[in-house]
Amino acid sequence: MKIIQANASHIPQLALLFDKYRIFYKQTSNISAASSFLEERFAKSESIVFMVFIGDKAVGFTQLYTTFSSVSMRPYYILNDLYVDDTYRKEGIGSALLTTAQEFCVKKGFKGLALETAIDNPAQKLYEKLGWQKDSHGFHYFWPTNS
Repeated sequence: MKIIQANASHIPQLALLFDKYRIFYKQTSNISAASSFLEERFAKSESIVFMVFIGDKAVGFTQLYTTFSSVSMRPYYILNDLYVDDTYRKEGIGSALLTTAQEFCVKKGFKGLALETAIDNPAQKLYEKLGWQKDSHGFHYFWPTNS
């Protein structure tokens, strides 16, 4: 297993994983749109992506976005996406990606990492095992534009 920080040259392989990730969340497959979305993130330096390779096959990724805490006046990352190809699950790849993101966050001197997950997501056990703490201090709200 090899973990790399992805760049635009990795988009062809990353887009395939990103498309599977979106399908997992009940979205329609669209590799072209996935590629365009990722191209824009890299072109604008809007995300950090780590990918896992086994040999020369991309089998997983995580994507981080930067945001800020006004209260602490420090940046932190939102771990927005985490995906491991179903053929390679239960092999420690998700754990390795999460640990890589944590180490990167520490190296950058950021406040921490945040993520949101479904109430029934079995990965919660992994998050807690790796030191993630469930936020019980508030609720998460979202206002949709309906577009």
